[in-house]
Amino acid sequence: MWTLGSVLLVLLMVMGVSCAKKVVTEQQEPAKAEPAAPAPAAKEEPKAPPAPPAPDKLAEAKKVFEAEGIYFDFDKYNLKPEAIKVLDKKIAFLKEYPQAKVLIPGNCDPRGSNEYNLALGDRRANAAKSYMVKAGVAENRLSTISYGEEKLICTESTEACWAKCRRDDFIVQ
Repeated sequence: MWTLGSVLLVLLMVMGVSCAKKVVTEQQEPAKAEPAAPAPAAKEEPKAPPAPPAPDKLAEAKKVFEAEGIYFDFDKYNLKPEAIKVLDKKIAFLKEYPQAKVLIPGNCDPRGSNEYNLALGDRRANAAKSYMVKAGVAENRLSTISYGEEKLICTESTEACWAKCRRDDFIVQ
């Protein structure tokens, strides 16, 4: 059936095919990578608002803010120079912490009727609020209340004690 010549011929063909594959494989150059397309230019993202301050920093600043009130003369609601200095510090706080809202309670000493003291406490709280709004604090961040003579911080019947009661407090909400 198979002659020696036929077998040799088949072997040569197999070897030739296999060698051809080997030669072709060795001669092939590795595929060149396509040059990478340039990365699209990064779009400038709009600047995000500053992150809220760390809770510890805000808590400490809040304590300082609330610790200092402003004081008024007897039967008055005009802002004294010392009160304006305090309010300016409070305005700086509100600019640094734009998320903060503040309640301004107006207070009076116990002299005068309840109705009169409630009205005077209201005028005192609104005097501070008006000053802060004129300085650039948004009005919707400030609210007022009058306690009149309801929240005395001193109960002695002396001028020094009464002077401590004639005040505006500032409470961060």
